[in-house]
Amino acid sequence: MDSQGLVKFIVSKRKESISLRAEIVQAIAEAVDPPRLVLDALEDFLDSKAKKFGVTDKRWACGLLVQALFPEGKPNAAAKGPEFSRSMVERAAGIADTWKAQMDGDSNGGGGTLGAAEAVMFVQMLVGFRLKEKFGEEFFRKLVMEHAARRDMAKLARALEFGEKMGDVIDELVKNGKEIEAVYFASESDLTERFPPVSLLKSYLKNSRKNAATILKNGNNCVSAAEESSTFELNSIKAIIKCVEDHKLESEFSLENLRKRATHLEKARTERKKRPASSSRPHNNKRAYGGSVSGGGGGRGVGQSSSRPAKAAKFSNAYPSTHRNSNPLPQHSPATRYSGPYNYPSQSVYDGPTVASYGSTYGAPPAQSPAALPSQHYSGDSMGAAGFRSSGAYGGQTNYGPYDYASAAPPAYQPPSYPQ
Repeated sequence: MDSQGLVKFIVSKRKESISLRAEIVQAIAEAVDPPRLVLDALEDFLDSKAKKFGVTDKRWACGLLVQALFPEGKPNAAAKGPEFSRSMVERAAGIADTWKAQMDGDSNGGGGTLGAAEAVMFVQMLVGFRLKEKFGEEFFRKLVMEHAARRDMAKLARALEFGEKMGDVIDELVKNGKEIEAVYFASESDLTERFPPVSLLKSYLKNSRKNAATILKNGNNCVSAAEESSTFELNSIKAIIKCVEDHKLESEFSLENLRKRATHLEKARTERKKRPASSSRPHNNKRAYGGSVSGGGGGRGVGQSSSRPAKAAKFSNAYPSTHRNSNPLPQHSPATRYSGPYNYPSQSVYDGPTVASYGSTYGAPPAQSPAALPSQHYSGDSMGAAGFRSSGAYGGQTNYGPYDYASAAPPAYQPPSYPQ
């Protein structure tokens, strides 16, 4: 089977990864040329990464192949001579250069967008082919610090032979709030006397509780803040339990209270998820005005608010209340409204010829429409049967004096005779 067929087979068995790991180690050991097979797979992975196609599955499969080629994870540094042929080592060096160039192009060095699993695979290949001298110690230190949460990275850090500087790496992890990672690094580097695991775990537990309380306080104890705080604390407790079990520290660090706390947090999170959705939407009413229960039109959508006051109750009187119009419209007296007979000589008074826009000279005032003139009494003799005079000057008058209401005759209002 070639490398591409092998990668496809591994990807198809991803759900069986636990049993697959042991089988791959045995299969690689029995292969005709194990390093060539693994390097072919890595070259295909880097090509897919450059094309940004099918990267995730191939990354996972290649990680299993690299681990199978170097099952110890930390080859013996005292071994003399290369374990592989010179051609294979040179080819691995070329792959490492291509890999490093992709990292520099993506994020300008320092690991950048390199995921934790890919970072472990990259370091493991360099350590296995004894190519760590190609890159400086500072590069590996940054890469290890960035992905210290990977348990394999603690093993690889020892293989990188930081020497006395390993203590500085662990110190930096503690200062950055990564006490759990510091426990793994100290255990792999035989520095547990300098960095006691129990003290690191107690410090981590104290800081995690403080951080959880800070998250809740900054969120004003809202539901989302409570969920975030609970999740943070629960993950911290699980990390502590896993670390204690991995390093057999149960006799020195009791887990009973932590397990009870984890059970309580998980139960509370489950109850929050079971809450009905309606509780988070209290405004589930079509009418959002003043708590009215009458079902009429004009209501707003669910959850919308209105600045209008609540609707008043409906009464039998359909007329609006008088207090709503604080300034009633002025009412003119009948003398001004009806100063003459209601009956006009004929309806055709409005059908006369068009009035001229201007007089014959600029000295004459412009013609005005009847609607623009003030309310005055027009005698019947100024209007003919055919309406206004054809000159367009309302009987030749150029000026209208004020009307003397005092000398006017009493109104003789005659209501129109509408057919009954």
